[in-house]
Amino acid sequence: MLPQEIIRKKRDGKALTSDEIAFFVEGLANETVTEGQVAALAMAVFFNGMSRDEAVALTLAMRDSGDVLAWDLPGPVVDKHSTGGVGDNVSLMLAPIVAACGAYVPMISGRGLGHTGGTLDKMDSIPGYVSKPANDLFRTTVRDVGCAIIGQTGDLAPADKRFYAIRDVTATVESIPLITASILSKKLAAGLQALVLDVKAGNGAFMARGRDAAALATSLVEVANGAGMATTALITDMNEPLASAAGNALEVVNAVDFLTGRMRDPRLLEVTLALASEMLVAARLSGSPVEGEAMARRVLESGNAAETFDRMVAALGGSKDFVSNCRRHLPEAPVIRAVPAPANGYVTGIDTRAVGVAVVALGGGRVRPGDAVDPAVGLSGLVSVATHMRAGDPLAMVHARTEASAIAAIAAVQAAYAIGDKRPPRRKAVLRHIGAAG
Repeated sequence: MLPQEIIRKKRDGKALTSDEIAFFVEGLANETVTEGQVAALAMAVFFNGMSRDEAVALTLAMRDSGDVLAWDLPGPVVDKHSTGGVGDNVSLMLAPIVAACGAYVPMISGRGLGHTGGTLDKMDSIPGYVSKPANDLFRTTVRDVGCAIIGQTGDLAPADKRFYAIRDVTATVESIPLITASILSKKLAAGLQALVLDVKAGNGAFMARGRDAAALATSLVEVANGAGMATTALITDMNEPLASAAGNALEVVNAVDFLTGRMRDPRLLEVTLALASEMLVAARLSGSPVEGEAMARRVLESGNAAETFDRMVAALGGSKDFVSNCRRHLPEAPVIRAVPAPANGYVTGIDTRAVGVAVVALGGGRVRPGDAVDPAVGLSGLVSVATHMRAGDPLAMVHARTEASAIAAIAAVQAAYAIGDKRPPRRKAVLRHIGAAG
């Protein structure tokens, strides 16, 4: 086979065979296919799409480009993937909740992308925590604790790593078949028995329109099930930050408060319980979503989920008293300033992407791939849509490294919040369920 003939075939809108896709992915992994050829195929797929069978073949080929984990555990192995948002720290609560219910959760997570926060960056804000452990430590933690939140190793789906880097600089990231294969190849390589997807829709999501989020969710569910991994999806709202905090250490504090019951943001609770229920049903540990949610609530209220999180942090190098003393262990920004509401009225809308960009500008995200992230900076106390404000009341608290960056963040957050006279209805956080049949 010749790479250029495979490119030509897809350029002309024809379906590729499994053998052709496997050949091209092998060339991706061993670099016998050039960057120009990869970019050309990506653009051909971007314009002409892929059938479900082609997407399944691409996903499996990228899975098989590296190691595929196998688990010998006494319970089901299940995970969740989110397409990303602002204040989306769900994974930090979800993994220990589901583990405390009897499942095993080897959660391989990513770093922040664009205006969205990354689970791995949040975990890296915990002093001593090893987010890329040796394989033996990873396996031991999952077996003994029930969950481990870590980063992708270079041995899992390495073809995807190269493919994504080229897509990122050739304006082909948004292709649904390529997004699908990228996400699922890594999850399949993690040896999962079941997967639940959290696909965000709204002004803080990569898929702003509901119909685009539904198309992506449907593609992910169909291809995952076609590849032999039981998968369902929830479409959730990202028209406002999910948690009342945005920024790495601040979101960890928010997660600990959630697990211990000190404070639980209502929308965050809705999404976390819905995903936990979905994972427990997929793992066959509960017979229905109602039963699954009740199980999740029990381990939250009993403290078992918080204890599981504490044990995971300690097993991966963090302090053994992290949950009880997280504020003492986590870094704090030297400058903390309130964002005053500019007028009386109700919060009628939030430009969620702008809130995420404000965190990045503070240093809580990356402008370039190699940038260091400041774990201490960000926003806390973010008020939600429909909250009544008086002029001068805090819309949020800015945690900054300098006075100048705090002033810029205050202006950015004020601009992101719309305030009006009429109270808007509160949005549902969970919008739609997509099962294997679509």
